[in-house]
Amino acid sequence: MDSILRDKSYIFAISIVKLAQFLQKEQKEFVISNQILKSGTSTGALIREAEFAQSQADYINKFYISLKEANETNYWLNLLKDTGYIDENNFTRMEKDNNELLSFSF
Repeated sequence: MDSILRDKSYIFAISIVKLAQFLQKEQKEFVISNQILKSGTSTGALIREAEFAQSQADYINKFYISLKEANETNYWLNLLKDTGYIDENNFTRMEKDNNELLSFSF
């Protein structure tokens, strides 16, 4: 397993948790924050799960699902930006980090 991918996905998950905390505490936004919390942390969790895949097919499936979760996270990031919950700078930074994970996946 590529430790760079594992580390980047973990660091990204931390930033997602902090974003969700900000959205809930400061913005009083609970629906989208829960959605992005799930998808943004699932990416790294699935990458970790793939380390102990039972077969080659299971390994590929875990990575494919992590790709879908990262893509969903991009959707929520765009929605948060376009509705004014996060500013352009935070959006750009987080989108860049998420796109890195998407590019690593396969």
